[in-house]
Amino acid sequence: MAMSRRLNGMGFQVLSNAEVNLDDARVWSARLEDQRAIPRGLRKCRRLHDLPATLAQVIDDAPVIMMAHEPGMFPEMPKRVALTVSGHTHGGQIRFAGWAPFVPSQCRNRYAYGHVHEDGRDLIVSGGIGCSILPVRFGVSPEITVIELST
Repeated sequence: MAMSRRLNGMGFQVLSNAEVNLDDARVWSARLEDQRAIPRGLRKCRRLHDLPATLAQVIDDAPVIMMAHEPGMFPEMPKRVALTVSGHTHGGQIRFAGWAPFVPSQCRNRYAYGHVHEDGRDLIVSGGIGCSILPVRFGVSPEITVIELST
């Protein structure tokens, strides 16, 4: 929360279970809070995301671009969410021929890395620039993903 206040103080709009209408593009950009944000003991976390409340703020039928830290939210996205952008998994950090032995997500390798197209919707999972748990990367180079949208 302190970081959000600092960013807001510098003029950045921090979205937390919230949306913003990008008028010129006729699209909504929304962001969900983390699924697994506050530890509550071994393998339990308090969830902060609220997908229904976030989407309730979208007041017209323009497409939605959803930023959801964990890609495990993708199956829950309704069709009006045209693109979901996630990270969290770091591509598994260790990959052999497109497969990671451990992915920190309930969906494992299904949504570990890259572009996924399912049921008319798209998910992009960035490998990110850091590491989590172990300070090791093999087969997944650090990256900053640039997404170009067009009509």
